[in-house]
Amino acid sequence: MTDATATDFSAVPTTTLADLLGHGQVMDIGIRPLWGPAGRVAGPAFTVSCAPGDNLMLHAAIHRAEPGSVLVVESGDLDWALAGGNVCAVAQRQGIAGFVLDGLIRDLAEVRAMEFPVFARGVIPIPGAKSVVRPLGAPVTCGGVRVEAGDVVVADEEGVVAVPAARRDEVLTAARGRLAKEAGESLDAWEAAHRARIDKILAEQGFEG
Repeated sequence: MTDATATDFSAVPTTTLADLLGHGQVMDIGIRPLWGPAGRVAGPAFTVSCAPGDNLMLHAAIHRAEPGSVLVVESGDLDWALAGGNVCAVAQRQGIAGFVLDGLIRDLAEVRAMEFPVFARGVIPIPGAKSVVRPLGAPVTCGGVRVEAGDVVVADEEGVVAVPAARRDEVLTAARGRLAKEAGESLDAWEAAHRARIDKILAEQGFEG
């Protein structure tokens, strides 16, 4: 994915993408921004699998991912930290857009201070080991969603959505169309259409009131 495409998706809310893609491409609610709404991120996934209690491959990935990439890490480990302040600082220096982790980090105050986007399950002060080698770039499951290298990952305070690479252009075009339509619609027009739709559904269900 080009940097221009990543920039295009950075303007698309996750709510819009969720409407277009459905529940299956939205990570579960445990994957959250670890500091304020400024942590929005969009970019191609660089996929990483870490063994429970081990963070070796994430630490390897920060030196191998292309600038603009979002590191998407499968771990499922809630006892050990995958990364800390220095790892996030080096990732930021390397041009990595952010982390989306099915796991934990530590040194949150440092990460917040450097404004490096991290979406994860939480924080723990205990670092993981560094001994288990796994392939980089293989498909992973993060937050219940299968993510392949090159899929577009968009994350903001509403959640995290993975756009399959094969549907990238289709979804971007549809998202732009939806956003343009919403921008040109007044609240009065939306309210009228919304009420008509709800009343129609109620009538079809036999509701009287």
